[in-house]
This record gives sequence, structure tokens and C-alpha cells, in this order.
Amino acid sequence: MSAMKKLLKKLAPKPVWRLLKNQSLRYKWIKYHIIERKSKTGETSKAKARRIKEKFFEKFCQGKGLDIGYGGDLLAENCQGLDLEDTDAHHLAGIEDETFDFVYSSHTLEHLFRPQLALKNWWRVLKPGGYLILYLPERDLYEKKKTLPSRWSVSHECYFLLDKDEPPDTIGVLTLIKKTLSNYEIVYAKICSEGHTITDPLIPSDGEYSIEVVVKKSLSE
Repeated sequence: MSAMKKLLKKLAPKPVWRLLKNQSLRYKWIKYHIIERKSKTGETSKAKARRIKEKFFEKFCQGKGLDIGYGGDLLAENCQGLDLEDTDAHHLAGIEDETFDFVYSSHTLEHLFRPQLALKNWWRVLKPGGYLILYLPERDLYEKKKTLPSRWSVSHECYFLLDKDEPPDTIGVLTLIKKTLSNYEIVYAKICSEGHTITDPLIPSDGEYSIEVVVKKSLSE
């Protein structure tokens, strides 16, 4: 077995390793998880100053949290960071139902093959009364194009807009939530563009270029 295959088997959970038998998928996984994610300032850190001003942490990040796909850029000290080398984000195998007071994910859902399945399991591990916090690249601010592939990340499986699907490649976040979850309240859903100045589609964007959604899980089913 080559040194690269040994590294992949060490880092990638079994479901991912089966997919990585495809050479193209293997390249995408290596590029994103070994090169891209570990070599750039995280989007979570980029949003921290704004969130402090908005009292985001006091409102939504109390108790025990889970940060899915954190890439070393943890939302808060009271979060458990989870990445692909820990478990498959689609299933969260080994994590019991209703374990966390808040579940957060930044710029991860767009890398998953089945975002609806992932969202169901992220909701599953959230306690009633807790918050699911999604932070996703907004298509027109980040991608600045309507169809795959992404110019900036070869492992993107879809794009996101706030509230409308645009097939074949764009999912509306609020539409996805409505299709997937039950017994919830949208606390807020907004586009975050603080510090965003670059509109040229051939130049990577600066500042924030994301959709932020906070969803509260009802206390009663």
C-alpha cells in the first residue's frame, strides 16, 4: 500500500474510504481536507467580532456544543470539535440523541453528498430547546456563479441561497430546513457580508460571504 493510501486510511472514516476508491473523489478529499481546510483562516474566526457585538454567544452558545467540520477553528471553548477523521458528518455515528445544547457547523454542509441526511442527524443530537446554527457560503457572494464546479473548492457538492432552490446545483437553506426538520422555530436567517468588497467573479471574495441561520428545537415533539 502506498504512503498516500496509508495516510488516507488513517484520516478518513470507513464510509469515506470506500468512496475514495474513485480517483477523482480521492483527489477532492485530499485537496480539501489536507490542503485547503488546514491552511486558511477559518470562516468561524472571521465572524467572531460581529457575533460578539450581536451577543451571539450569550444567546445561542450556552451549555455543551458540537462544532461539526470545525477544521481547527472552534466556535467556542465549550464546544466539542468534530471533523472527518472523527466520524462521517452525515450520520454522526456513536453520538447519542439529544446530547448537545447547541450544534454548529461552518462551511461544511456544501461538501456533503447528502445534505438532507446530515441535517437530520445534526438535529437528532440536539437537545429540545437547543439551537442548530448553520453558517454556509452564500452562492452569489462566494461562488459568483450558478453551476458547479466551484472555482474555489473542488469538493463543493452544491451551492446555497437563503430561501430558494435553483436546480440543478443550488439549494435554498430555508427550503432544506422545511423539508427536513419538524418542531422548530427559525430564530433568524440572514446573509452576512461584513467586510465583503470583492465582486469580481474571478477573484476570491473577502470579508464574510455567508448565510447564517439559527434554528431552535421545540421543547415538545
